[in-house]
Amino acid sequence: MKRLVKYFTLFLLLFCLGSNNFLFAQEDQKKEEKKFTSLWEGKLKISSVSLRLVLKVFNNSDGSLGAFLDSPDQGPSANNIPASSITMTDDSLKFAIQMIGASYTGKIYKDSALVKGTFKQREMVLPFDLKKIDKLVEVKRPQNPLKPYPYNDEEVTFENKSANITLAGSFTYPKDEGKFPAVVLVTGSGPQDRDESLMNHKPFLVISDYLTRNGIAVLRFDDRGIGKSKGNFATATSEDFATDALAAVEYLKTRKEVDPKKIGVGGHSEGGLIAPICAVNSNDVHFIVMIAGTGVTGKEILLLQEKLISQASGASEEKINKDNKISEKVYNIVLNEPDNDKAEKQINELYDKIYPTLSDEEKKEADSQKPMMSQQIKQILSPWFRFFLKYDPRPTLENVTVPVLAINGGKDFQVDPKQNLPEIEKALKAGGNKNFKIVELPGLNHLFQKCKTCTLTEYGELEETFSVDALKIIKDWILTITK
Repeated sequence: MKRLVKYFTLFLLLFCLGSNNFLFAQEDQKKEEKKFTSLWEGKLKISSVSLRLVLKVFNNSDGSLGAFLDSPDQGPSANNIPASSITMTDDSLKFAIQMIGASYTGKIYKDSALVKGTFKQREMVLPFDLKKIDKLVEVKRPQNPLKPYPYNDEEVTFENKSANITLAGSFTYPKDEGKFPAVVLVTGSGPQDRDESLMNHKPFLVISDYLTRNGIAVLRFDDRGIGKSKGNFATATSEDFATDALAAVEYLKTRKEVDPKKIGVGGHSEGGLIAPICAVNSNDVHFIVMIAGTGVTGKEILLLQEKLISQASGASEEKINKDNKISEKVYNIVLNEPDNDKAEKQINELYDKIYPTLSDEEKKEADSQKPMMSQQIKQILSPWFRFFLKYDPRPTLENVTVPVLAINGGKDFQVDPKQNLPEIEKALKAGGNKNFKIVELPGLNHLFQKCKTCTLTEYGELEETFSVDALKIIKDWILTITK
């Protein structure tokens, strides 16, 4: 049952970009100037993802201890989260962070330079060690553009009239006079801001900057209910997000800087699933770019990505196959039982059936993670996950008549190019579309970074945000088909 329990934490991490934001609420934190008396850093391992946490300890004016907690991999909004309490002795460290419902208890070893302990957040209980460091590690993101930009950058809002919500974003366009080709960028799954921020990377900011410098206008926007956009993210499915993207297309048609016959939709990951939906539901979408987009059902994607990630982490084939069978049984329950209460009961029955077959070590780990199970079951029974698991993009792709660019990284463990690109091509051909380009770029991961281990944990460790080779392919193709 080890994998079944872990799976509920994993399922969004495997497909989404922003899913690690479950740890910290995305609230703007006012940075306070403090003189830190000690700094502590560790990696919190949550299934296949590791998040760096940094504890910054200081003295208050009354002599008592205070602290901030940073999660550098989750960006600036997860920095300087104030500890509600902290105590430190010669051999122990304890702190609590009421804002995120978290606490930590640890024992100090090795001349006060190492702490071994347990991190708790609501039902989640995980081992977590901290090491004393001399200074904060600078996170380098050399591709992030610096202002002033050599193009126009406007904060804009637009209406999704069908959903009765206002969405907010950034519209960038060249300073030259004229009407330019334009593209709406659609984020991957999970709550995303307009830059598709993840682990201090801002892929959509980098993409929009590159395209706009090369004569292509770009509109990127916060997901509904995220950032400055209104609406309810939690109840929406990919079809709902497609209406948001089409509202962005409608907005671009009103801009004098945009050629209305040269507007396209480009989506990353789930956004690559959404782009074809937009194309078949609007005559105003004149091209689409699928950046690690999908060509098979969500169930097929998740089963293969679980295998690939497990292989990359060194798991045995026997274990991988065993875990995959468990995951498939969970998916089948979700697909075949529309009633959430009945589906939850069946998943719990599956847990009870498999638990006695586990080793003592596996049972111990399963027991530690079982408190999270109820919450995670509710997530996989959500409207979004039910839709994603079942949705087959191939019939939609067969109806796409506009030009299509489908691009994937050769080392993408989340949306495998060998699984998806051939099916995208086959579906386009079946529908009679002759104007498409399929590209697999060797050595790139799901974020289109040149990777080494190519695992999920490496995303934040790499300085590159988005391959320049991939950027050039996207730019050249858009300029070619919009001549």
